[in-house]
Amino acid sequence: MKYLLMILFLPALLQAKVVTEMVAYEQDGVKLEGQLAYDDAVKAPRPGVVVFSEWMGISPFSKGKARELAELGYVTFAADFYGVGNNPKDVKSAMEISSKFKQNRPLMRQRALAALGVLQRSPRVDQSQLAAIGFCFGGTVSLELARGSAPLKGVVSFHGGLEAPLKAPGQINAKILVLHGGDDPYVPDEMVRQFQEEMRTAKADWQLVAYGNTVHSFTVPDAGSDPTKGVAYNEVSAKRAWAQMKTFLKSVIE
Repeated sequence: MKYLLMILFLPALLQAKVVTEMVAYEQDGVKLEGQLAYDDAVKAPRPGVVVFSEWMGISPFSKGKARELAELGYVTFAADFYGVGNNPKDVKSAMEISSKFKQNRPLMRQRALAALGVLQRSPRVDQSQLAAIGFCFGGTVSLELARGSAPLKGVVSFHGGLEAPLKAPGQINAKILVLHGGDDPYVPDEMVRQFQEEMRTAKADWQLVAYGNTVHSFTVPDAGSDPTKGVAYNEVSAKRAWAQMKTFLKSVIE
């Protein structure tokens, strides 16, 4: 009976313990601080995933998503895009600070590469198995890393902008998954069409999944529940998108 009880409790004893720690880093003199998360029971280098947040900056939401990925066995880094103490206070300030990067894609790529560099310097990470995911503004950032030929195996954009003022100079090497609200007024059909043409021209390995009856920010609970505003959380689509991302990551970095 004693041995039976030990066997029954063994899964609980072996359950992963995710550790999070804040890591300071810089980009062109801007002080940044993001969250590294990993299962401390795993000693061998693991695939790494950098997580870019929505336009309100590093938040409990993006940190939570990074932790969820760490529970799946990845080493993750929730990036700080705006700098320590510079998170927007409201939608107006978020629009202002994020537009500085949207209008300056080289700067966006450099700031994103600084976050990726945290994973690249970590001895816990398999440097040949790197990916990036992002939400809204962060989805746009993730796609810019792919366009800029960052050393990534895969990129996932959740309801991110698809515009490309600075197109890829050649072939895109990272595999791409775009998870898109089919009724997103901020990413209209013409932008989707242009993105598809860009991917074909770049000979990318890409997928675009559009969710019906779904608008912008559909994975973010704080987006509210009124789709007529063009921004709303959709629990069904959010769950489907997360499952799609997990399948995709397993195919590209495991």
